[in-house]
Amino acid sequence: MSPSPVRYHLGKFPPKELDWTRLIPLIGPANAGLARYDGLLSAIPNAHILLSPLMTQEAVLSSKIEGTHVTIGEVLEVEAGSDSETITQPKRDDAEEVLNYRRAMRACVEEMEQRPFSQQVLRTAHHLLMQGVRGRDKAPGSYRTEQNWIGPKGCTIDEASFIPAALEHLQSGMDVWERYFGSTSEPDALTQLAILHVEFEALHPFMDGNGRLGRMLIPLYLYQRRLLNSPDFYMSGYLEANREEYQERLRAVSRDDDWTGWCVFFLQGIREQAAENERKARAILSLYDRVKRQVADLTHSQHSFRTLDFIFQTPIFLAPLFTKYSGIPNRATASRILNILRQENVVVTLREGKGRRSGLYAFRELLNITEGREVF
Repeated sequence: MSPSPVRYHLGKFPPKELDWTRLIPLIGPANAGLARYDGLLSAIPNAHILLSPLMTQEAVLSSKIEGTHVTIGEVLEVEAGSDSETITQPKRDDAEEVLNYRRAMRACVEEMEQRPFSQQVLRTAHHLLMQGVRGRDKAPGSYRTEQNWIGPKGCTIDEASFIPAALEHLQSGMDVWERYFGSTSEPDALTQLAILHVEFEALHPFMDGNGRLGRMLIPLYLYQRRLLNSPDFYMSGYLEANREEYQERLRAVSRDDDWTGWCVFFLQGIREQAAENERKARAILSLYDRVKRQVADLTHSQHSFRTLDFIFQTPIFLAPLFTKYSGIPNRATASRILNILRQENVVVTLREGKGRRSGLYAFRELLNITEGREVF
């Protein structure tokens, strides 16, 4: 006989007490790791361009936790407009979910530059997240109007592993959550973030997309609290690598009132991801400095910086996209520079151009850093 579903912890958020003796040894290293990473971000003059592939990889991993099966290379190919037969329609649908994640994230950041995070910003993000993908028929941008549950695909509520907040408690729960998000009186901001994340997942306010939205909230909170100068923090690698423990720790909060155990898991994740994000960002910055000199020496062009920014922001691209969007005003000059990049293996050819079909190219070194392994 399967165990009864875990039900939402009504009336227990925020927790009245935590075991600080377990948390304090983790709080210092987590905050220090985040500060080191933020120091590096502050030193990168155009972080939104250089770290663009890392945001795409975060979106890939966050969506993967929800069951998508698409790589960063496939996402960037779809975004480039490639019509490759190797990318099936299900892959294209998955890629669209990833691209929506990026769009929603950017929209939140733009909004938060004007005003603090709110439920309105959250609902706007959800609306963007659901456009044209699975869940688009599940009231994008609106809280759910019926009970939902979490469990194996197709299971009944009695077979669920978790039952979120009942409908009559949802709006009041979100109001308390929003106030806690904006509170600056908690002893430690990262522990507060851990509690905010688990509460959002337990409330599960939308019919679909809650997991991705909950993970998106992590860098947005760090950005609002100015723990990061830009919201370029990527947590899904840790959560995907520890998926079973992640889901069990979330349930244990409601089942066992184990808020401290969840916070321990989350703070360890912040520390690990800060170190991994810092390592990747340093590798990307080093690559940028090296390729900047290489492209300038090879092309002898005033447009070498535009070329560089384009291939960092768009590491898989069709030839016409380079000509159109690299910012190089002369088509002949753009074509000459692209040929040099190909000949010198700065970019590699994924597919040769033939007839009306454009050539497809990849900035291999950047993609391998992003993936953390040799994939191109």
